[in-house]
Amino acid sequence: MRVGVLTGGGDCPGLNAVIRAVVRKGVREHGFELVGFRDGWKGPLEGLTMELGIEQCRGILPRGGTILGSSRTNPFKVEDGVERIKENLAAQGVDALVAIGGEDTLGVATKLADLGVDVVGVPKTIDNDLSGTDFTFGFDTAVNIATEAIDRLHTTAESHHRVLVVEVMGRHAGWIALHAGIAGGASAVLIPEQPFDIEKVCAHVESRFESEYAPIIVVSEGAVPLEGGGMTLQSGEKDAFGHVRLGGIGDRLAQEIEQRTGKEARAVVLGHVQRGGTPTAFDRWLATRFGLQAIDAVADGDFGTMMALRGTKIVRVPLVEGTGELKVVSPEEYAEAQVFFG
Repeated sequence: MRVGVLTGGGDCPGLNAVIRAVVRKGVREHGFELVGFRDGWKGPLEGLTMELGIEQCRGILPRGGTILGSSRTNPFKVEDGVERIKENLAAQGVDALVAIGGEDTLGVATKLADLGVDVVGVPKTIDNDLSGTDFTFGFDTAVNIATEAIDRLHTTAESHHRVLVVEVMGRHAGWIALHAGIAGGASAVLIPEQPFDIEKVCAHVESRFESEYAPIIVVSEGAVPLEGGGMTLQSGEKDAFGHVRLGGIGDRLAQEIEQRTGKEARAVVLGHVQRGGTPTAFDRWLATRFGLQAIDAVADGDFGTMMALRGTKIVRVPLVEGTGELKVVSPEEYAEAQVFFG
Protein backbone atom coordinates (compact mmCIF):
# COMPACT_ATOMS: atom_id res chain seq x y z
CA MET A 1 0.00 0.00 0.00
CA ARG A 2 1.18 3.54 -0.79
CA VAL A 3 0.14 6.10 1.82
CA GLY A 4 0.25 9.88 1.53
CA VAL A 5 0.88 12.19 4.49
CA LEU A 6 0.13 15.92 4.73
CA THR A 7 0.14 18.65 7.36
CA GLY A 8 -2.25 21.60 6.96
CA GLY A 9 -3.20 24.83 8.68
CA GLY A 10 -1.04 26.61 11.21
CA ASP A 11 2.18 24.83 12.15
CA CYS A 12 2.80 23.68 15.71
CA PRO A 13 5.35 21.71 17.72
CA GLY A 14 4.82 17.96 17.40
CA LEU A 15 3.94 17.72 13.71
CA ASN A 16 7.27 16.12 12.86
CA ALA A 17 6.82 13.58 15.65
CA VAL A 18 3.57 12.41 14.02
CA ILE A 19 5.20 12.16 10.60
CA ARG A 20 8.11 10.19 12.08
CA ALA A 21 5.81 7.72 13.86
CA VAL A 22 3.62 7.19 10.78
CA VAL A 23 6.64 6.53 8.59
CA ARG A 24 8.61 4.29 10.96
CA LYS A 25 5.70 2.01 11.82
CA GLY A 26 4.26 2.18 8.32
CA VAL A 27 7.51 0.98 6.77
CA ARG A 28 8.80 -1.42 9.43
CA GLU A 29 5.62 -3.13 10.57
CA HIS A 30 3.16 -2.75 7.71
CA GLY A 31 5.52 -2.68 4.73
CA PHE A 32 3.89 0.48 3.36
CA GLU A 33 5.47 2.98 1.02
CA LEU A 34 5.03 6.58 2.21
CA VAL A 35 4.91 9.77 0.19
CA GLY A 36 4.75 13.30 1.58
CA PHE A 37 2.39 15.89 0.13
CA ARG A 38 3.81 19.37 0.48
CA ASP A 39 2.09 22.45 1.90
CA GLY A 40 -1.15 21.03 3.22
CA TRP A 41 -4.02 20.39 0.81
CA LYS A 42 -2.08 22.29 -1.85
CA GLY A 43 0.07 19.16 -2.20
CA PRO A 44 -2.58 16.70 -3.41
CA LEU A 45 -4.36 19.53 -5.23
CA GLU A 46 -1.31 20.36 -7.36
CA GLY A 47 0.59 17.07 -7.16
CA LEU A 48 3.39 18.49 -4.99
CA THR A 49 5.20 15.57 -3.36
CA MET A 50 8.45 14.67 -1.62
CA GLU A 51 10.10 11.41 -0.73
CA LEU A 52 9.13 10.32 2.76
CA GLY A 53 11.02 7.41 4.26
CA ILE A 54 12.93 6.55 7.42
CA GLU A 55 15.97 8.46 6.18
CA GLN A 56 13.95 11.69 5.79
CA CYS A 57 12.59 11.32 9.34
CA ARG A 58 15.89 10.98 11.17
CA GLY A 59 16.50 13.75 13.70
CA ILE A 60 13.10 15.43 13.31
CA LEU A 61 11.52 14.36 16.63
CA PRO A 62 12.63 17.50 18.57
CA ARG A 63 12.11 19.89 15.65
CA GLY A 64 9.20 22.31 15.58
CA GLY A 65 7.24 23.10 12.44
CA THR A 66 6.79 20.49 9.74
CA ILE A 67 9.20 19.06 7.18
CA LEU A 68 6.26 18.78 4.77
CA GLY A 69 5.36 22.46 4.90
CA SER A 70 1.86 23.78 5.45
CA SER A 71 -0.77 26.12 4.03
CA ARG A 72 -4.40 27.12 4.51
CA THR A 73 -5.44 25.84 1.08
CA ASN A 74 -9.09 24.84 0.84
CA PRO A 75 -9.68 22.56 -2.18
CA PHE A 76 -13.43 23.12 -1.90
CA LYS A 77 -12.83 26.77 -2.80
CA VAL A 78 -10.93 25.77 -5.95
CA GLU A 79 -12.67 24.92 -9.20
CA ASP A 80 -12.67 21.13 -9.70
CA GLY A 81 -10.60 20.86 -6.50
CA VAL A 82 -11.94 17.49 -5.39
CA GLU A 83 -11.56 15.96 -8.85
CA ARG A 84 -7.98 17.25 -9.09
CA ILE A 85 -7.13 15.69 -5.72
CA LYS A 86 -8.58 12.33 -6.76
CA GLU A 87 -6.69 12.46 -10.07
CA ASN A 88 -3.38 13.33 -8.40
CA LEU A 89 -3.78 10.61 -5.78
CA ALA A 90 -4.41 8.10 -8.55
CA ALA A 91 -1.46 9.41 -10.57
CA GLN A 92 0.83 8.99 -7.56
CA GLY A 93 -0.55 5.54 -6.82
CA VAL A 94 -1.68 6.68 -3.38
CA ASP A 95 -4.21 4.37 -1.77
CA ALA A 96 -4.88 6.33 1.43
CA LEU A 97 -4.11 9.63 3.14
CA VAL A 98 -3.10 10.58 6.67
CA ALA A 99 -4.18 14.21 7.18
CA ILE A 100 -2.67 15.99 10.18
CA GLY A 101 -4.32 19.27 11.12
CA GLY A 102 -6.93 21.24 12.97
CA GLU A 103 -10.55 22.16 12.40
CA ASP A 104 -10.10 23.35 8.81
CA THR A 105 -7.71 20.63 7.61
CA LEU A 106 -9.79 17.86 9.16
CA GLY A 107 -12.96 19.53 7.93
CA VAL A 108 -11.68 19.05 4.38
CA ALA A 109 -10.70 15.47 5.26
CA THR A 110 -14.23 14.82 6.53
CA LYS A 111 -15.80 16.03 3.29
CA LEU A 112 -13.34 14.05 1.18
CA ALA A 113 -14.07 10.91 3.20
CA ASP A 114 -17.76 11.38 2.43
CA LEU A 115 -16.83 11.60 -1.26
CA GLY A 116 -14.97 8.31 -1.25
CA VAL A 117 -11.37 9.29 -0.45
CA ASP A 118 -9.73 6.92 2.05
CA VAL A 119 -8.42 9.25 4.75
CA VAL A 120 -7.47 9.08 8.42
CA GLY A 121 -7.13 12.22 10.57
CA VAL A 122 -4.74 13.27 13.31
CA PRO A 123 -5.86 16.26 15.44
CA LYS A 124 -3.45 19.18 15.74
CA THR A 125 -3.93 22.67 17.18
CA ILE A 126 -2.29 24.76 19.86
CA ASP A 127 -5.77 26.08 20.73
CA ASN A 128 -6.94 22.65 22.01
CA ASP A 129 -10.40 23.41 20.63
CA LEU A 130 -11.11 20.21 18.69
CA SER A 131 -13.96 18.14 20.05
CA GLY A 132 -13.64 14.40 20.41
CA THR A 133 -10.19 14.46 22.02
CA ASP A 134 -9.14 15.50 25.52
CA PHE A 135 -5.98 17.18 24.24
CA THR A 136 -4.33 18.02 20.95
CA PHE A 137 -0.57 18.08 20.58
CA GLY A 138 0.95 21.56 20.34
CA PHE A 139 -1.24 22.85 23.15
CA ASP A 140 1.10 21.83 25.96
CA THR A 141 4.07 23.51 24.28
CA ALA A 142 2.10 26.72 23.68
CA VAL A 143 0.97 26.81 27.31
CA ASN A 144 4.52 26.27 28.55
CA ILE A 145 5.85 29.07 26.32
CA ALA A 146 3.11 31.44 27.53
CA THR A 147 3.68 30.46 31.16
CA GLU A 148 7.41 31.13 30.92
CA ALA A 149 6.68 34.54 29.41
CA ILE A 150 4.30 35.38 32.28
CA ASP A 151 6.91 34.23 34.80
CA ARG A 152 9.45 36.61 33.28
CA LEU A 153 7.00 39.50 33.15
CA HIS A 154 6.19 39.40 36.86
CA THR A 155 9.57 40.85 37.82
CA THR A 156 9.55 43.70 35.33
CA ALA A 157 5.93 44.56 36.18
CA GLU A 158 6.84 44.79 39.87
CA SER A 159 10.01 46.79 39.20
CA HIS A 160 8.19 49.47 37.21
CA HIS A 161 4.82 49.35 39.04
CA ARG A 162 2.95 48.93 35.79
CA VAL A 163 0.16 46.78 34.38
CA LEU A 164 1.23 44.19 31.84
CA VAL A 165 -1.32 42.76 29.43
CA VAL A 166 -0.24 39.49 27.80
CA GLU A 167 -2.05 38.62 24.55
CA VAL A 168 -2.01 34.93 23.66
CA MET A 169 -3.55 32.97 20.81
CA GLY A 170 -7.13 31.73 21.00
CA ARG A 171 -9.62 32.77 18.33
CA HIS A 172 -12.77 31.21 19.79
CA ALA A 173 -11.45 29.20 22.73
CA GLY A 174 -9.53 30.45 25.75
CA TRP A 175 -7.70 27.29 26.74
CA ILE A 176 -4.18 28.72 26.33
CA ALA A 177 -5.05 31.87 28.29
CA LEU A 178 -6.78 29.93 31.06
CA HIS A 179 -4.08 27.29 31.54
CA ALA A 180 -1.16 29.70 31.21
CA GLY A 181 -2.88 32.28 33.39
CA ILE A 182 -3.35 29.81 36.22
CA ALA A 183 0.13 28.32 35.83
CA GLY A 184 1.78 31.75 35.63
CA GLY A 185 -0.08 33.32 38.54
CA ALA A 186 -1.84 35.98 36.49
CA SER A 187 -4.16 38.47 38.17
CA ALA A 188 -6.93 38.00 35.61
CA VAL A 189 -7.69 36.01 32.47
CA LEU A 190 -10.00 37.21 29.69
CA ILE A 191 -11.26 34.67 27.16
CA PRO A 192 -13.54 34.68 24.07
CA GLU A 193 -16.20 32.58 25.79
CA GLN A 194 -16.82 35.21 28.50
CA PRO A 195 -17.11 38.86 27.33
CA PHE A 196 -15.32 41.08 29.84
CA ASP A 197 -16.49 44.20 31.68
CA ILE A 198 -13.77 46.82 31.24
CA GLU A 199 -14.94 48.69 34.34
CA LYS A 200 -14.52 45.59 36.46
CA VAL A 201 -11.09 44.95 34.93
CA CYS A 202 -10.00 48.49 35.81
CA ALA A 203 -11.41 48.22 39.35
CA HIS A 204 -9.47 45.00 39.75
CA VAL A 205 -6.29 46.69 38.53
CA GLU A 206 -6.67 49.48 41.08
CA SER A 207 -7.33 47.01 43.90
CA ARG A 208 -4.15 45.13 43.03
CA PHE A 209 -2.08 48.30 43.21
CA GLU A 210 -3.65 49.09 46.59
CA SER A 211 -2.14 45.82 47.83
CA GLU A 212 1.20 46.88 46.29
CA TYR A 213 1.06 44.25 43.57
CA ALA A 214 1.54 44.96 39.86
CA PRO A 215 -1.18 43.05 37.96
CA ILE A 216 -0.64 40.85 34.94
CA ILE A 217 -3.69 40.27 32.74
CA VAL A 218 -3.74 37.44 30.19
CA VAL A 219 -6.11 37.91 27.28
CA SER A 220 -6.99 35.65 24.34
CA GLU A 221 -6.76 37.28 20.92
CA GLY A 222 -10.47 36.61 20.40
CA ALA A 223 -11.70 38.16 23.67
CA VAL A 224 -14.34 40.88 23.38
CA PRO A 225 -15.64 43.58 25.75
CA LEU A 226 -19.09 43.23 27.29
CA GLU A 227 -19.98 46.83 26.45
CA GLY A 228 -19.99 46.14 22.74
CA GLY A 229 -17.69 45.84 19.80
CA GLY A 230 -16.44 42.79 17.96
CA MET A 231 -13.12 41.01 17.89
CA THR A 232 -10.05 43.15 17.33
CA LEU A 233 -8.78 42.63 13.79
CA GLN A 234 -5.33 42.97 12.30
CA SER A 235 -6.85 42.67 8.86
CA GLY A 236 -10.34 42.34 7.45
CA GLU A 237 -9.08 40.02 4.73
CA LYS A 238 -10.24 36.42 4.99
CA ASP A 239 -8.29 33.25 4.29
CA ALA A 240 -9.58 30.30 2.26
CA PHE A 241 -11.59 29.07 5.24
CA GLY A 242 -13.22 32.43 5.96
CA HIS A 243 -11.06 33.43 8.93
CA VAL A 244 -10.03 37.04 9.50
CA ARG A 245 -6.67 37.81 11.09
CA LEU A 246 -7.04 38.70 14.76
CA GLY A 247 -4.66 40.73 16.90
CA GLY A 248 -4.55 43.93 18.87
CA ILE A 249 -6.86 43.27 21.81
CA GLY A 250 -3.83 43.47 24.12
CA ASP A 251 -2.94 47.00 22.97
CA ARG A 252 -6.57 48.04 23.02
CA LEU A 253 -7.01 46.77 26.58
CA ALA A 254 -3.77 48.33 27.83
CA GLN A 255 -4.79 51.72 26.43
CA GLU A 256 -8.21 51.54 28.10
CA ILE A 257 -6.69 50.57 31.44
CA GLU A 258 -4.17 53.41 31.33
CA GLN A 259 -6.79 55.99 30.35
CA ARG A 260 -9.31 54.90 32.98
CA THR A 261 -6.97 54.24 35.93
CA GLY A 262 -3.99 56.48 35.29
CA LYS A 263 -1.70 53.48 35.81
CA GLU A 264 0.98 52.81 33.23
CA ALA A 265 0.04 49.77 31.14
CA ARG A 266 1.93 47.90 28.46
CA ALA A 267 0.92 45.08 26.13
CA VAL A 268 3.02 42.06 25.24
CA VAL A 269 1.87 40.03 22.22
CA LEU A 270 3.32 36.51 22.16
CA GLY A 271 1.94 35.72 18.70
CA HIS A 272 3.70 33.05 16.68
CA VAL A 273 6.32 32.49 19.38
CA GLN A 274 3.71 30.15 20.85
CA ARG A 275 3.78 28.00 17.71
CA GLY A 276 7.50 27.65 17.26
CA GLY A 277 10.45 25.80 18.66
CA THR A 278 11.00 22.48 20.37
CA PRO A 279 7.91 20.53 21.46
CA THR A 280 7.55 19.55 25.10
CA ALA A 281 7.98 15.93 26.17
CA PHE A 282 4.19 15.60 26.50
CA ASP A 283 3.58 16.83 22.96
CA ARG A 284 6.25 14.50 21.54
CA TRP A 285 4.66 11.60 23.42
CA LEU A 286 1.11 12.45 22.34
CA ALA A 287 2.06 13.16 18.73
CA THR A 288 4.00 9.92 18.48
CA ARG A 289 1.10 7.88 19.86
CA PHE A 290 -1.32 9.58 17.45
CA GLY A 291 0.97 8.74 14.52
CA LEU A 292 1.35 5.09 15.52
CA GLN A 293 -2.39 4.64 15.86
CA ALA A 294 -3.13 6.51 12.62
CA ILE A 295 -1.04 4.19 10.48
CA ASP A 296 -2.64 1.21 12.22
CA ALA A 297 -6.06 2.61 11.28
CA VAL A 298 -4.89 2.77 7.66
CA ALA A 299 -3.69 -0.84 7.86
CA ASP A 300 -7.07 -1.86 9.29
CA GLY A 301 -8.95 0.00 6.56
CA ASP A 302 -10.66 2.08 9.25
CA PHE A 303 -11.02 5.23 7.16
CA GLY A 304 -13.05 8.34 7.98
CA THR A 305 -11.73 8.24 11.54
CA MET A 306 -9.69 10.58 13.72
CA MET A 307 -7.28 9.62 16.47
CA ALA A 308 -8.32 10.94 19.89
CA LEU A 309 -6.93 10.97 23.42
CA ARG A 310 -9.50 9.80 25.95
CA GLY A 311 -7.99 9.71 29.42
CA THR A 312 -4.68 7.93 28.76
CA LYS A 313 -5.88 5.87 25.79
CA ILE A 314 -5.76 6.65 22.08
CA VAL A 315 -9.05 5.74 20.43
CA ARG A 316 -10.57 6.17 16.98
CA VAL A 317 -13.60 8.39 16.56
CA PRO A 318 -15.49 9.49 13.42
CA LEU A 319 -13.82 12.49 11.78
CA VAL A 320 -16.99 14.51 12.18
CA GLU A 321 -16.65 14.27 15.99
CA GLY A 322 -13.48 16.31 15.81
CA THR A 323 -14.80 19.01 13.49
CA GLY A 324 -18.53 19.20 14.16
CA GLU A 325 -18.32 21.57 17.12
CA LEU A 326 -15.50 23.51 18.75
CA LYS A 327 -14.48 22.60 22.29
CA VAL A 328 -14.60 25.78 24.37
CA VAL A 329 -14.16 26.73 28.02
CA SER A 330 -17.47 26.26 29.82
CA PRO A 331 -18.84 28.84 32.28
CA GLU A 332 -18.31 26.29 35.07
CA GLU A 333 -14.64 25.75 34.17
CA TYR A 334 -14.04 29.48 33.99
CA ALA A 335 -15.83 30.13 37.28
CA GLU A 336 -13.83 27.38 39.00
CA ALA A 337 -10.58 29.10 38.02
CA GLN A 338 -11.61 32.50 39.40
CA VAL A 339 -10.37 31.55 42.88
CA PHE A 340 -6.82 31.86 41.52
CA PHE A 341 -7.33 35.34 40.12
CA GLY A 342 -7.47 38.46 42.20
